[in-house]
Amino acid sequence: MAAHRRAAVLGSPIAHSLSPVLHRAAYEELGLAGWTYDRFEVDEAALPGFFETLGPEWAGLSLTMPLKRAVIPLLDGISETAASVDAVNTVVLTQDGRRTGDNTDVPGIVAALREHGIDKVEAAAILGAGATASSALAALARVCPGEITVYVRSETRAAEMRQWAERLEVSVRIADWADAEQALHAPLVISTTPAGTTDALARSVPERPTALFDVLYEPWPTALAARWSAYGGAVVSGLDLLVHQAVLQVEQMTGRAPAPLDAMRKAGERALAAR
Repeated sequence: MAAHRRAAVLGSPIAHSLSPVLHRAAYEELGLAGWTYDRFEVDEAALPGFFETLGPEWAGLSLTMPLKRAVIPLLDGISETAASVDAVNTVVLTQDGRRTGDNTDVPGIVAALREHGIDKVEAAAILGAGATASSALAALARVCPGEITVYVRSETRAAEMRQWAERLEVSVRIADWADAEQALHAPLVISTTPAGTTDALARSVPERPTALFDVLYEPWPTALAARWSAYGGAVVSGLDLLVHQAVLQVEQMTGRAPAPLDAMRKAGERALAAR
């Protein structure tokens, strides 16, 4: 009988998470019959108590908002990538009790771009400056040697992005959200905003758009992504990111590589279609 190993995704709210669908599909494809993957509603206040319940059967945790920064003091160490954005979305638990954090969002963005043939761009634009924008900036540090323009709504957000740029050693220009239409002419546009935020920009998509990475996956397509695709531009979706970052999580937690990307993607597509 296979040894029982556990993993889960934590966050608040968490009911919408597709992570269980993706990870369970991977376990099935890899023949990991003794593995389970669940979801738990956990906020920042409850996180330390949850960690106290973890036994040797636990192999890993996926973390979503608002836990990506709150978890860091509870860990024995974090990767260089996680440290660069001050955010952990993956915790690997060893049977001797060690807890190590990583960030698979950053390499997940890079992998999703490369899957669509985007290995390098000379310039890029980021729409929004929230939590996901820092990961997008870190990913662009690997694929964009030129200037990155970030479109923001407030000076507070602008200051935060300047700090991230300095930390990541990338060239950033801050622009006002009122001028966000200009972003659509960049070689690569990464939209990190909540649902509905970029809908008004759809009417301004140029006739020959280049590449758009919209980190949303529900609802999909967004108005911006639909217009972009209709005009023949390349579109990378939030599901692409979700699957690629989950692939890296599965590999770290199970020690099995490569994780089954296609099976995980198809499981995610079926789950979204059923909603």
